[in-house]
Amino acid sequence: MAWSAAQYVKFEDERTRAARDLLAQVPALPDGIAYDLGCGPGNSTELLVERFPYHSIVGVDSDGDMLGAARKRLPDIEFARGDLSTWTPPQPAALLFANAVFQWVPDHIAVLSRLMEALVSGGILAVQMPDNRGEPNHTEMDATTEDPRWATYFSTHHPRRPPLPPTIAYYDALAAKAARVDIWHTIYNHPMADAATIVEWLRGTGLRPYLAKLPADEQEPFLEAYRQRLENAYPPAADGRVLLRFPRLFMVAVKG
Repeated sequence: MAWSAAQYVKFEDERTRAARDLLAQVPALPDGIAYDLGCGPGNSTELLVERFPYHSIVGVDSDGDMLGAARKRLPDIEFARGDLSTWTPPQPAALLFANAVFQWVPDHIAVLSRLMEALVSGGILAVQMPDNRGEPNHTEMDATTEDPRWATYFSTHHPRRPPLPPTIAYYDALAAKAARVDIWHTIYNHPMADAATIVEWLRGTGLRPYLAKLPADEQEPFLEAYRQRLENAYPPAADGRVLLRFPRLFMVAVKG
């Protein structure tokens, strides 16, 4: 599944806010390289460069378009292509920072546990993931796939992303290898102009695997049907805008 950096950065301020909130809880780093895993177009990498100017920063992503945008944005920073399901830093890292990427990685608790072992003593694993599979922007997406017009395209290998495992599963996996683990949820409420704006947001992330299942001439009708469902799910506020409720899970683990 290809990604679009241009589509992703249409909501860069909202997407980067969670990265800022995660980074605010990262303590001082030991010596070593800091990696931005799933760096996308470099918006989160830029935060790491500002916060840790005396550390080497490396961005890692699996998508060529995202890496191209990141290199253009930060030409002095190293960016590398890597599949996070198998990727390991070439030497123990001071920081493994991951903003909104591991929800796409199968069996990611096992991957996070493995990455804890790839940190130096005192190194930090900092992870944020959307925890919004129960929100209308996702449940209505799935409901749209049940429409007879498109149901056959989704009858096998449905792109539905599974919900995140229970929080205690992350704690148990990380606490066994960490001196300290901090896990919390934050619920953002992003004001959006209307339901169509929510669709535009999701086109950069959650809708991409759904649209990939459809022929080109069916994608816009699918999006319009999805938009109509969102209009019912997100009533307007007094000023006419709608609030996109967005729960996110955060974790910071410090290796002993």
